[in-house]
Amino acid sequence: MHSIKISYEDGVPIYRQIVNQIKQLVASGRLGIGSELPPIRKLALSIVVNPNTVAKAYKELEHQGVIFTKQGAGCFVSAKESPLSEDERLRIMSEYVQQLLTQAHQLKFSYADIIKEIDNQIKINHKRGDK
Repeated sequence: MHSIKISYEDGVPIYRQIVNQIKQLVASGRLGIGSELPPIRKLALSIVVNPNTVAKAYKELEHQGVIFTKQGAGCFVSAKESPLSEDERLRIMSEYVQQLLTQAHQLKFSYADIIKEIDNQIKINHKRGDK
């Protein structure tokens, strides 16, 4: 599975970070329908969190219909078209933009610096064929 990165500085609860990142992986297609998620203990060890935190995230994802559990077999991405509504997608993007602005402010970058770097990254991604 693609790596999940936990931030202890942004104030977002760890289980919520796990939920958001798995939803993003699903929405982007990097985790396809039917893909198996790592077992709770394995993911907890890899991101150094309590297994109960991962279990809470998986339970939330299941409640939202993003994943389903097969008893004794594990957790899998469900067959729904997209687990993210437009509002949810905008909310997630807003969180990332807020994190970017906070970091840029702490590093004393101007608005113009931020926009210039975003434009640079868009050009790089466009050349690679990313959307």
